[in-house]
Amino acid sequence: MKYGFLGCGNMGSAIARAISKKTSDFAVTDRSGRAKALGFSYTTPEDIAAHAERIFLAVKPQMMASALEPLRPILAARKPVLITMAAGLTMEKIEALAGVQLPIIRIMPNTPVAVGKGMTLYCANERVDAETLADFLGDMECAGILDPVEERLFDAAGTVSGCGPAYVYLFIEAMADGAVACGVPRKQAVEYAAATLAGAAEMVLQTGQHPGALKDAVCSPGGSTIAGVKALEDCGFRGAVMDCVMAAAKRNRELGK
Repeated sequence: MKYGFLGCGNMGSAIARAISKKTSDFAVTDRSGRAKALGFSYTTPEDIAAHAERIFLAVKPQMMASALEPLRPILAARKPVLITMAAGLTMEKIEALAGVQLPIIRIMPNTPVAVGKGMTLYCANERVDAETLADFLGDMECAGILDPVEERLFDAAGTVSGCGPAYVYLFIEAMADGAVACGVPRKQAVEYAAATLAGAAEMVLQTGQHPGALKDAVCSPGGSTIAGVKALEDCGFRGAVMDCVMAAAKRNRELGK
């Protein structure tokens, strides 16, 4: 078994869907029935610990200790690669919970990996060799963009990539609600808002221009766009978003204690 997933929640199943485009040699644990619905092989945590070359730790940070504790003897005997996506938990902390020094890859993905448009941060400890890391990144290439980040920046950077989709969905919903209030049918309003955000994001990625410059290019003097920008600024839009990211980063740090 090349990969095993301890957990198959929203994030675990999203990565499993991405990985499945490169290999079918994996299995998952799942209490919710999601694995069966997605057509993935189901097995026990003990079986994954005993046979998987690389193990995704797709459980919540507060559940990590209870998930790893019964698997400690198996992990110590085999020393597989652990791939953690738990917010706030450092690779050193994962080793402590596993009770043995192991090769560990730490990632911070987001749910759009399921559709190949994810943003995944990653780092690895010194026990992960270059060949293993390269092979893992190759298996993850269908997930979207992968970028190496120093672990000390994970708590902050992860709030943008990992938590960010929730904030974007909220913005899409708010834009659609505004359009509906102006008479646009709900279905079209949501589609217009989502497609506009997707296109605007692609402009940033492809052009490399500063978001402020791209914003200025849309704002004609005395036009409707600048009127909308002023309304957002009057409501403290940018300050609220900054506070949002900082609050999530603070919570990440708390989860690691």
